Formats: sequence, structure tokens, C-alpha cells
Amino acid sequence: MSTRRDFLGTSSTLLAGALVASPDTALAATTQPPSSLPPAIRALRPMRDGVVPISVAERQGRLEKAKGLMRDQRIDALMLTGGTSMEYFTGIQWGLSERLLAAVIPVRGAAFLITPKFEEERAMEQAHLGPLGREAEVLAWEEHENPYDLLRSALASRGLSTATIAAEETVRFMFADGAAHVPGVTVVSGTPITAGCRMVKDAHELALMRHASAVTLLAYEAAYRSLKEGMTQDDFEQLVQLAHQQLGYSGSAGVQVGKYSALPHGSATPQVVREGSILLIDGGCKVEGYSSDISRTFVLGKATQRMKDVFEIEHRAQSAALAAAKPGVPCEAVDAAARKVIVEAGFGPDYKFFSHRVGHGMGMDGHEWPYLVRGNTLPLRPGMVFSDEPGIYIPGEFGIRLEDDMVITENGAELFTPQSPSLEQPFGR
Repeated sequence: MSTRRDFLGTSSTLLAGALVASPDTALAATTQPPSSLPPAIRALRPMRDGVVPISVAERQGRLEKAKGLMRDQRIDALMLTGGTSMEYFTGIQWGLSERLLAAVIPVRGAAFLITPKFEEERAMEQAHLGPLGREAEVLAWEEHENPYDLLRSALASRGLSTATIAAEETVRFMFADGAAHVPGVTVVSGTPITAGCRMVKDAHELALMRHASAVTLLAYEAAYRSLKEGMTQDDFEQLVQLAHQQLGYSGSAGVQVGKYSALPHGSATPQVVREGSILLIDGGCKVEGYSSDISRTFVLGKATQRMKDVFEIEHRAQSAALAAAKPGVPCEAVDAAARKVIVEAGFGPDYKFFSHRVGHGMGMDGHEWPYLVRGNTLPLRPGMVFSDEPGIYIPGEFGIRLEDDMVITENGAELFTPQSPSLEQPFGR
């Protein structure tokens, strides 16, 4: 049986493992007959071996850390609804609807769930399998009842008739507002608690993210080697999806061709790849809930000299951001380092050609706290993970973005994946 230690010790070698798993396993990973797959994609093998999920004990540690932050900030309870933070802390995977299902983590006493009555058994099952355990109280409301009456009584039974509740940032307004109308309850932002726990990743989380990046980069390379003139952007997106599937994961990428690559998040306009076309792709996958987010820009055939010149500026900007990132440095300094390279190369002023921040925090969500943007003075800490993705976008011509995922280390920062060396050899081989 694979253990967490096995995974942490071998995650750096899993990329090679993509080439040695059994063909039968690989065939099960894709919905398309293997004979119809392009050779570069058909040659991929699943990268599932050794991947270890987050354990109940790890989630229990997260809950204890959250309670410590709550005590420090005089918050009595944390309110979570369906989404990433609920899964991060409790292991419960739940969608959002107009009906309230909430996990409430009090600073003292057992956690409790408020659930629609018809969902009670499903909610109880997930609660008991995770760190909330069998001590978690499950309070169910019928369709005609007010779920916030259950919130009031559960808090009161824990000595919290007057309580400050932190609502996680993705809790819908209707739910936070409902809680705020409970007599004696004050609702505040839960971001200091949730981001306070999620911003810094431990070794297991970093191993999962490093693995996700390796999967996506290999999928991109296989799709690139399958690219042909006359394909549409939708055709190439499908290649990326198939490559991820062959590797054992669900992954995707947005694709923009030619002048549409100058739009950072692209266009819905149909696009066809021709000889000399520049392509900008951006996407990723998840491994046990943890994200990759990688962009590559390349050309089918030969790049123009102008394309090559802009690529070199972009490459230097990405490298400058990486060099600037180290513990104690404010987040905004990383953005400033990349922006300085681009502006001094003539693509300014300010946001004119580099129109977005240099990076965002990453973890279970592709975008999460903190952000590498002007005005964010939060100091970097070891274990924080960000995208490093400057871009140069020239309207009517083309855009170039290089994006790799970057972890802050004890002495600086490192990328999970190698930087792209050129437009014509984007994977260096």
C-alpha cells in the first residue's frame, strides 16, 4: 500500500512513471479508442501510482489551526457552505443550492451541520467519514422550517447565545444574511481564518501540486506534438483533454490563436491554426483536489523575429518575478519586478501591454489568497504557492504569456515545471 511518506519521497520521479504503467490501465483512462489517438497522446501512461489523498488526521490538524486563529481574533465559530473550504477542513464535498447546508465549527464544543431533512443521511455519512467524526451533530430542517432557528439553538447549547461568526468568503449572501439576522449573532469575514490556514501549504499539499503541474505539462507537450495545420482551437482543446485523460486525470486548457492570443482570456471567435500561427494555451488539472495552472505560447512552424523578441522579454520578466520572490518580500514586489522588465523593454506604461497582475495564490482553488499585485504588502512565507505569469499582449498582432507554478522556499522560490525555452521548442526537446 502506498503511504504519504512514499508519495512525498517519490513525487519528483512520477513524470517518468507516465511512460511505464500498463497499457490496459491507460486504455481505461480515455473515452476514445486508442487506435484513433495521435501517437504522442497514445504513448502516455497513467500517473496515478503513489498519489496519496489528504487524510482525516491532516484535516483534523487544519481544524485545530483554524480554532487557534479564531481564538486569537475573538471569533466564536466558522461557518462553511458547499465549496473548497468546506472540503479543505471537513472533507465534505457539497454543491450549492438555495437550501442551506452549513458546517459550523465552534471554537469550543463539537462541530455541527445544518442540513435539509431529505439530505440528512448523505450529510451525516460524509461528516462521520471525515474529521468531524461521529461527535458532529447533524441538525435537519424540513422544507417549511427556518434553518436559522437550528443555528440559534445549536450555538446556545454551546454557550454561544451571543456569538461572532466568521462566514467563509464564498458563502452566499443569502446564507450569511440569514445568520446575521439570528438574535445575538454578528457575522464577519472568515477570510482571516480560511486564508490563514490555506495560504501556506505543507509538504503533502506541495507534492500534490507539483504532481499536478507535471501532469499538465506532459499533457501539453503531447497535444503540441499532435498539432496540425487546419485544426481549430476546439480541436486543440480536445487534444489537451485527451492527453490529461490518458494520464489519468481530468484536465483542460483554453486555446487562442493568432491575434486572439492578445486577449488574455481569449475570444469565442472560431479560430483555425495555420503555418506560422502563434497559440497561447492556459489550463490545468487537479490531483486529489489540488490544482495546476500553466500557460504556454508557441508557434506552428517558424516564428517571426518580432515574436521571438517579445518572447525573450517575456521570459526575462518571468525570471525576474521568480528571482524577486523570497520570504519576507511583500507580494507586490514580485509584480513590480516583472513589470519593470516589460515596461523598460518598451511595452508600457504600466498596464498597457501587461494588463494583469503577475500572479495569484494557488492550492485547491486555481485562484486563491494571496495575490501578487500592486498594493498587497503581505510578506511572502515559505510554502506559499503562486502562478508566475507575466504577459505581453499586442492588440491586433499576438500575445505571449508564460505561466508556471511557483513555491516560496526557505531561501527564495522555485518553479514546479521548467520554463519554456522558446516559441519553436516550447518543451525544450
